Amino acid sequence: MDILSDVTGAIGNTPMVNLSRITKAFDVEGNIFAKLEYLNPGFSKKDRIALQMIVEAEEAGLLKPGQAIVELTSGNTGTGLAIVCACRGYRFIACMSKGNSIERARMMKALGAEVVLVDQMPGSIKGQVSGEDLALVEERAKQIVEEQNAFRADQFNLVACNHAHEFFTAEEMWAQTDGKIDVFVDFVGSGSTFSGCAKTLKKYNPNIRCYVNEPATAAIYAGKEITDKGHKVQGGGYCMDLPLIDKTLIDGYVQVSNDEARDTARKLAEQEGIFAGFSSGANVYAALKLLSTIEKGKNIVVTLNDSGLKYLSTDLFQDM
Repeated sequence: MDILSDVTGAIGNTPMVNLSRITKAFDVEGNIFAKLEYLNPGFSKKDRIALQMIVEAEEAGLLKPGQAIVELTSGNTGTGLAIVCACRGYRFIACMSKGNSIERARMMKALGAEVVLVDQMPGSIKGQVSGEDLALVEERAKQIVEEQNAFRADQFNLVACNHAHEFFTAEEMWAQTDGKIDVFVDFVGSGSTFSGCAKTLKKYNPNIRCYVNEPATAAIYAGKEITDKGHKVQGGGYCMDLPLIDKTLIDGYVQVSNDEARDTARKLAEQEGIFAGFSSGANVYAALKLLSTIEKGKNIVVTLNDSGLKYLSTDLFQDM
């Protein structure tokens, strides 16, 4: 067995699991192949983009030794960046909304990050971060970048984020399934997982259908009426245009409610032994929805994005 020089070598190459118990419980035809991204060192898929942003910035000469790194985060990208920065000797400052679960801030601090918590908009609900809340965090992040002459690891704009999934995640998906993929569905946060994976999967097979998954109350890409921007699926559904999404890769849309995401995340734990977060539940429910309707009998690939441990202060696993 090889010995890694540091923990960033453990990022990626996550396992794939056939969620056969879930599909049986919901009585649907077909398979859901779930990539266990919560098994990355920072317990989320965002470790991938954190590493890729830093690697590409170093290679391009945009990031100098000793320079501070700043990023807006719901917690997962910040955790990944804290890990990468600890290994590469950078100071990292994370800006996060107070609406996100506190476990994320504590984890980043433990990993050596400086965490700046930003108040939500008046009337916003803790645990439900809207695009307006995110705009306040973005404003603070820009201010710190200017003050510190820092490098901005911008997960909403840097193409390196797409590359992380285009060059690695999707290639792993293809190899792990022997190319037996009919559908890919993804709950969109920054949009990099969707676009990166969809691009590579369609390169191998243009007939693979790629669906954007959004909150039922905030489905901006599906063109639905926005009835509630403050939903419980943290890390996405911000009701904003996402520069990293290539709309030409979108074949369809799926919407998932708060309860559907929560209940499916709970079923993942109970029936598959997989302890994952809200967006993982949203992805699996979206796949179940497709298998029960327009994609019966197909093989659907999803990512399980982060660990349920990051939501113990929320209602995701309370009152079970």
